Formats: sequence, C-alpha cells, structure tokens
Amino acid sequence: MKIGFIGTGNMGSALAAAASKSSLSPEIFLADFDTHKAKALAEKLGAQVGDNLTLVRECDFVFLGVKPQVLPELLKEIAPVAEGRKGLTLISMAAGISLEKLQKGLGYKVPLIRIMPNTPVLVEKGVIAYCGANITEETEKAFVAILEKAGLVEKLEEAKIDAASALHGCGPAFAYLFMEALADGAVSCGLPRDTALRFAAATVSGAAEMVLQTGRHPGELKDAVCSPGGTTIEGVRVLEEKGFRGAAMDAVVAAYQRTLELGK
Repeated sequence: MKIGFIGTGNMGSALAAAASKSSLSPEIFLADFDTHKAKALAEKLGAQVGDNLTLVRECDFVFLGVKPQVLPELLKEIAPVAEGRKGLTLISMAAGISLEKLQKGLGYKVPLIRIMPNTPVLVEKGVIAYCGANITEETEKAFVAILEKAGLVEKLEEAKIDAASALHGCGPAFAYLFMEALADGAVSCGLPRDTALRFAAATVSGAAEMVLQTGRHPGELKDAVCSPGGTTIEGVRVLEEKGFRGAAMDAVVAAYQRTLELGK
C-alpha cells in the first residue's frame, strides 16, 4: 500500500509518522513546497519524496495537509490527475471545509475522507474524528488501520465534525494553558519550575486516564477528591468564583464559530 502526504507541517508530519508505524507496512511518499522539510522528514521515516501530482498518480491514499485557504488551488492542481484514478482516496484535514465543498473543488465525485486530528497524534495519544463520501467498507477499514498508531480514531456524522474539532482539535492548547497555570501556582508556593511542570502534566494525564478507564463522570471523580472542609474543595470554590467552567465552555464555542467562518 502506498500512502502520500501533501504538506509536511506539524500535523502532516505527525500523521505521516503514525502511518509509517501501521501494521499495513505502507510505503510513505511526501510532498511539500519546502523540499528541504520534506526530505528531512523522509530521511527520518524512511519515506520517499515526490511532487503533488506524482503522489496523486501513484498512491492509494493521499492526505491533503494544507491550510483551508490553500486547499482550493491544490484541488484544481490535482483534479485532472485524480479524475478516473481507480483505488485513490483523498483525505482532507482542512478545518471547516465540508465533503461537498471538496467535491465541488475537484469538479467530480471521488472517494473522500474528511478528518479532524489533533497534535497529540505525534505521541500516539491523539483524537481523529472522520467522515467519508463515496468510500467502501474495505477502504474505510484500511484508513482506520493506517492511523491505528495515532490514537483514538472515531467516525462521526459530518454535521458533528466541526463541534468535535473545536473540542479535540483546539482542546490541547486549552489543556496546555491549564497545566501551565497549575505549574505557575505551584511555583508561587515554592515548588521548582521543572518539578511543577512535570507534576502538572502527570496530574492532568492521570485525571484523563481515570475518566477513560473507569467510565465515571468527571463530576463524580471530582467529588471523590473533595473532602468536606478540605483543601481541594477550597480550590474548586475559587475556580467556580472565577468562572473557570464558563470560560472553558466559551473557548470551545468561540473555536467552533471560527471553524464555521473558515468554511464559508
């Protein structure tokens, strides 16, 4: 199996790295306007470097890892080569760009998958929401297998993709802010910076695993930490007074609204 990646930025590189570890043992092909960047990644992954049209002509799956503003031009470029090519599936990760718009950009129907990944795919702890059009069950299974080392890969209705993106796509940045703030608080109490950052990251990671592995509601797990009249409930009280949960909700909603704007 041959898998191509057009665009080797942070996300394209992370997905290419995950794909290279797939049990399908695929051949990886890379293309980028910055050939030095593509060559450096190719050397790291044992991949090959080509141009956009070569990847579309030869690969079974091609990931389009370019920004939404650049995608229309890329679709025009590859459309003549992609048309009528059997066995080709195009995968877009452009925020806000629907399957319908992708089809219109190509000018004809072609197997398409739309994905919204997040940066933790680089450490195999990512979340990838996806939906597809004109794809077979066999193609879908192969796609999921390609990204099996990236983290959680879950199919959603396309109408839910943008909302999911605002959560898991933007969420790591929100989580990093929270971890940094926790560490800053500990530093102000006298803990060394490196220790504070390490403890903050491990604490957030452990709390996330508690939710995932136990299946218990975060509110229930929070209550289990809050002893009557204890230290934790005092901290929770301050977070509530400062509007912590409301601010987090507003951040996701703002990201969602921006995603919709990008899709116009």
